[in-house]
Amino acid sequence: MPGNYSEKVMEHFKNPRNVGEIPNPDGTGHVGNPVCGDIMEMYIKVKDNVIVDAKFKTFGCGAAIATSSMVTELVKGKTIDEALKISNQTVIDALDGLPPVKRHCSVLAEDALKSAIDDYLKKSTGQGLPGFKPHTEEHHG
Repeated sequence: MPGNYSEKVMEHFKNPRNVGEIPNPDGTGHVGNPVCGDIMEMYIKVKDNVIVDAKFKTFGCGAAIATSSMVTELVKGKTIDEALKISNQTVIDALDGLPPVKRHCSVLAEDALKSAIDDYLKKSTGQGLPGFKPHTEEHHG
């Protein structure tokens, strides 16, 4: 990865947190960008409306891995409502920035989280997130 990445991005790329699957997750998110080939899966465990664990599996570039790792760190201990406020910009800020061409990775990470929450809500209440649709991109930049 070129040197235009922050130290935090490099740290989360080299030593990603929370990699793997959660057995019997309360919510599973699966998103992908067919153009760049990044695929993210996110798993959450929820207890009393609080996300107590989050794990991910990402097939993609270093920025995709770093953003997935950061989202799992940001979301642990948050209520569902608090977790829904985590935006791609929250992820970018937590990583001390991303190059513009890699910002789509943070959008994918946000979508993976929201997709997992949507799945959790469908399982627990029968209704998913109102109006939730993962972003799709036709091109980079």
